[in-house]
Amino acid sequence: MSSTFMFQDRMDAGLALSRHLLHYKRVDGVMLAVPRGGIPVAFPIARILEIPLEIILSKKIGHPLHKEYAIGAVSLTGRIIAPNAMASDEYIQQEIINIRKQLREMYIKYMGDKKPTPVKDKVVIVVDDGVATGNTLLSTIEIIRNERPRKLVVAVPVASRQAAKKLSEVCDEFVCAWIPSEFHSVGEFYLDFTQVTDEEVVSILEMRVKEDPGNE
Repeated sequence: MSSTFMFQDRMDAGLALSRHLLHYKRVDGVMLAVPRGGIPVAFPIARILEIPLEIILSKKIGHPLHKEYAIGAVSLTGRIIAPNAMASDEYIQQEIINIRKQLREMYIKYMGDKKPTPVKDKVVIVVDDGVATGNTLLSTIEIIRNERPRKLVVAVPVASRQAAKKLSEVCDEFVCAWIPSEFHSVGEFYLDFTQVTDEEVVSILEMRVKEDPGNE
């Protein structure tokens, strides 16, 4: 096996990452995994820490003339808009409505009728399968921060040095199992980095919900 590989698969990465998070065992908090790759990473961690596992859904608002250029982001419960968005209020409000509709459909697909846990005054641990630039997570972190958690932790198995520095500056604690000196892509550090399917996500989340004593 190539020495590049650090983890067998996402579950293995989660087990490795869990060793750095044991101080959060049974904390009053919630683990929010980024679909879809973050779900199998978060599953063994949530089980070991004995805390609920849910998902965090957010999507950028693209500029009306350049959709790839983000002028804000939306979650099911929050939003952030850049001060220099250069877009009309009508456009932004319609985009929020459209994006929230998509996010609600995705949430129902993954979580069914379970209501999201309010994060105010709780320890929130955001988990993904790795970060290359960290840009995608930045808006997610800002949205969660606006909901006033007691502590906001970002935990990933592997990250580039640049992403680690960037994320460390915007969360209360950044936890990473491995920050390699050379980084090209998240997938290069996994022996198996097969795309996670919707069915796998649903199966993992249903399993964790059944295990969580708070749902009995």
